[in-house]
Amino acid sequence: MTRNILILNGPNLNLLGQRQPEIYGHETLADVESRCAALAAELGLVTQFRQSNHEGQLVDWIQDARGAASGIIINPAAYSHSSVAILDALNAYDGPVIEVHISNIHRRESFRHHSFVSARADGVIAGCGTEGYLLALRRLGSVLGQ
Repeated sequence: MTRNILILNGPNLNLLGQRQPEIYGHETLADVESRCAALAAELGLVTQFRQSNHEGQLVDWIQDARGAASGIIINPAAYSHSSVAILDALNAYDGPVIEVHISNIHRRESFRHHSFVSARADGVIAGCGTEGYLLALRRLGSVLGQ
């Protein structure tokens, strides 16, 4: 049975490597996608990697994952702190969810300290840079019985 992992990225992550590299690093989202695909293959997983600046698109992808994806890794970016819609969509999804943040949101502005998504996430990885995506993949591999 193929274990499909949906990796979702929220707003401004398309600018990864260009926007605030002192916080987010120099690696691009394409670099992260390539690293995730390589690790997924080692773990016997298949990834679908997506990014959108639009909340509704992320909600649609989460809804589409019902019955189609074995797990979700989500970096909701700024929507972490504002999107009840993404939380509601994740609550309708039955598989494991890992929330990833490249920076440590708890060391940043106070409005970033709360994440709606964390209320649904089975795990949260923050402050590990883009390596957090790989940690999340390893965790899902373990949870799904690698």
